[in-house]
Amino acid sequence: MSRPASILIHREAARRNLSALRALAPRSRVLAVVKADAYGHGMAAMAAALRAADALGVASLDEAAELRASGWCGAILLLEGVHRASDLGAAARLGCSLVVHRPGQIEALEAWSGPAFSVWLKADTGMHRLGFLPEEFRAAWQRLHGCAAVAGDPVLMTHLANAQARDQASVAAQVRCFDAVTEGLPGERSIANSAALLSAPVTHRDWVRPGLALYGVSPFEGVDAPPPGLVPVMHFASELISVRTIPAGGAIGYGGCFICPVSMNVGVVAAGYGDGYPTGDLTGTPIVVNGVRTRVLGRSSMDMLTVDLGPVPDPREGDPVEVWGGRITVAEVARHAGSLPWALLCAARLRVPRAELRPLEDEGPAVLRALTGSREA
Repeated sequence: MSRPASILIHREAARRNLSALRALAPRSRVLAVVKADAYGHGMAAMAAALRAADALGVASLDEAAELRASGWCGAILLLEGVHRASDLGAAARLGCSLVVHRPGQIEALEAWSGPAFSVWLKADTGMHRLGFLPEEFRAAWQRLHGCAAVAGDPVLMTHLANAQARDQASVAAQVRCFDAVTEGLPGERSIANSAALLSAPVTHRDWVRPGLALYGVSPFEGVDAPPPGLVPVMHFASELISVRTIPAGGAIGYGGCFICPVSMNVGVVAAGYGDGYPTGDLTGTPIVVNGVRTRVLGRSSMDMLTVDLGPVPDPREGDPVEVWGGRITVAEVARHAGSLPWALLCAARLRVPRAELRPLEDEGPAVLRALTGSREA
């Protein structure tokens, strides 16, 4: 019999989230970012759910091939472009558009004799990760403008370093830099990621590029709740596999990080870092057992978590557990663990079996029980 840990994916929530985000920037087209297996949600499922997007963004040719195999016929943008000139053939066969962020990619296009590509030219306006510096940008644009392998005017783009921190001064400085370096150049523009789409309308240009927000998760530091109008797409559920009473002074788990101050009812949940849960001493991290919010005790194990059952009336083996996704958000778990929601979502795809949900109003008792974390649902 399989372990009770499971990931439940709600496609309808992703569709609603895309509609809500599009409404925030109604004059912009939407590039939905589905790299890293759609942030752990399943690329094929999310491509189907996000079919109203104007384009999908991926990190690699392998991801682009997976999208095509899933039936996606729309535009695909390689967010890092090609890594080698020899990759241009595969990019052409897959019908990909390319981000260009370094001179070697321009050289590869200048030597390319195949079909022309749609290109997005990236400016480094302050993040200093990828892109052409302001003093390099126009020369790069001129080379692409005169390149036979480039179809039409490049889309001009940049990426924001501190929108997730609601650092409006940093965002404003990058926007000023971008507008100055692109002034007078033809072509569409793109600045906004999830956080900027939600908080900085000045970044809403011809294209917006939501990622985490599509999956109903807050992109803002220190904010646990989903942004208004957005619903979590992933629900991580499991069950209690043990209920015990540990005497006062008993040390819990590896390293004995938590010492029971009194005799305590303690449960073990079938979920651990092998399933994408964070590692380390996670005492105090919230979790829901049978509909009641409680806390993790001590270190996580590869396959198990130990939880405080003191607040839970009449706990029993087999009681449903919500790890994250409803009453507990993945952002809240990440904050307690000193991690990031992006990291937890991506890690959860490694081992945990998943199921797709019908619209919530159509769910039967078993699924509602998992979503609510209550045996009474």
